[in-house]
Amino acid sequence: MENIRSRLKFGNKVEPVKLRKRKSQLYSQEDESLLDDGRLRTRVAVFSVVFRLINCFLVQTSFVPDEYWQSLEVSHRMVFNYGYLTWEWKAGLRGFTYPLFFAVIYKILYFVNYDSVHLLIWLPRIIQALFAAFADVKFFFLIRKLESRDVAQWTFFCHMCSWFSWYCCTRTLTNSMETTITCLALFYFPLPGSKTHSSKIYLTLVALAVIVRPTALIVWFPLLMYHFWQEDNKLRLITHNVIPIGALAVVISTVIDCIFYEKWTMVQFNFLKFNVFNSVADFYGSHPWHWYFTQGFAVVIGPHLPLFLHGCSLAFRRYKILLAAVVWTIVVYSLLPHKEFRFIYPVLPFCMIFCGISLANLKAWRGAAASVLLVSNLFAALYTGLIHQRGTLDVMSHLQTLCDVGSASTPPQPDLLFLMPCHSTPFYSHVHCPMKMRFLECPPDLGEEGHVDEADRFYDDPLHWLRTSFPYKSSLPTHLVFFNVLEKEISVFLQGNHFVRTAEIFHTHFPEGRVGGSIFIYERH
Repeated sequence: MENIRSRLKFGNKVEPVKLRKRKSQLYSQEDESLLDDGRLRTRVAVFSVVFRLINCFLVQTSFVPDEYWQSLEVSHRMVFNYGYLTWEWKAGLRGFTYPLFFAVIYKILYFVNYDSVHLLIWLPRIIQALFAAFADVKFFFLIRKLESRDVAQWTFFCHMCSWFSWYCCTRTLTNSMETTITCLALFYFPLPGSKTHSSKIYLTLVALAVIVRPTALIVWFPLLMYHFWQEDNKLRLITHNVIPIGALAVVISTVIDCIFYEKWTMVQFNFLKFNVFNSVADFYGSHPWHWYFTQGFAVVIGPHLPLFLHGCSLAFRRYKILLAAVVWTIVVYSLLPHKEFRFIYPVLPFCMIFCGISLANLKAWRGAAASVLLVSNLFAALYTGLIHQRGTLDVMSHLQTLCDVGSASTPPQPDLLFLMPCHSTPFYSHVHCPMKMRFLECPPDLGEEGHVDEADRFYDDPLHWLRTSFPYKSSLPTHLVFFNVLEKEISVFLQGNHFVRTAEIFHTHFPEGRVGGSIFIYERH
């Protein structure tokens, strides 16, 4: 009763009520959001830029001829009026939009009188690296919006330590730009749970990717169908976004191509006609239908493969559209006879999402798995970036010194002949002087009866080809460049015409067929 009376008494001095301090979940979320938008964004951006710049300078090898012959060589010709255009440009199969980007850079360098050969080679790659860094940042924050901080960090780790991304992303390949644009477009794509969706932005980026490389439509076809299926107002999506953006992209790219081809040219149609309907791409090699499943995909994804498979089992339902895009792309490319690793590079960022989810869920083995992943990818990245197939670039640096000889008035002027599989080396974009150079050409069979390209004719009987091509000593080149495997076959010609080896340049530890382990430079005395 006393307790009750004490509680019912009025007028007594009331002690101040002490409220228990509690951390507000709302304030916590706001602080976290500020961190993401501020310091975290800055850290990720700075790290990505520094990482990709280091990546750029530590890739000093060649991958495929297209990284020079379909971009820098064309840009060099557009600006400096000399350079070689391969048969694809004469047939109207390639668009000028991508080379035009580098041509603008070259033109600026020319105007400010800084068009040195080193800047012409490295500045396009540096800009490509900065684009890749921007895509890396967008990729991280996309996953940060979709998943927890832990998953986002491990996904970003998987993405950045991929050996194939390291090997490709800073190269001046249309596949590299296609992958970068795909990564950016994914940020604005309406994935389940996405808060960054913008139909106009992602469709514009997809259109740009298709302009750069028409086969980008293969990767995006299932994603576009998914968006259409999920969209409530389908008619508005088509009339307000798809048709205007698609039409504008076609008009702009067609106008650019018509200006530089100086005639009406529909590159996308020509590309489809030659490579799919006429199977011209088969001329450059074909593989069995299962190649991507048994070799190609495993090489591209590399040591991430077990994590990818584990991640698919964990996040199949949540990201089934991304997995469908990966499978669809591999299946479609498997139907085409000509196959290359780089063709499926654009789906690699999709795969990294599954790898990150897998690594985040490996509680006990996470540290060991991450260490193995990092070390194995690091070895592959450094070996392929610094050692494997570097000779074809190093030889051009060596030959570039002949430009000083060519600028002198005293004869003989340099006259170079590359006795190698066609397009083995870069060309004028990597010497930046109009000295006389020639290589063995290899255009495909475009309907000519009994077609045999120059390179095949040479390798059928190298001595006969040389003797018939140069019947007089006055017509001989001053320098011959070839792989070491050819030296024995043409040694009689070399000795009889007083050619002396002046340089031997390492190329690869894995010579194959016509490609040797070293490159020789012979000079006539």
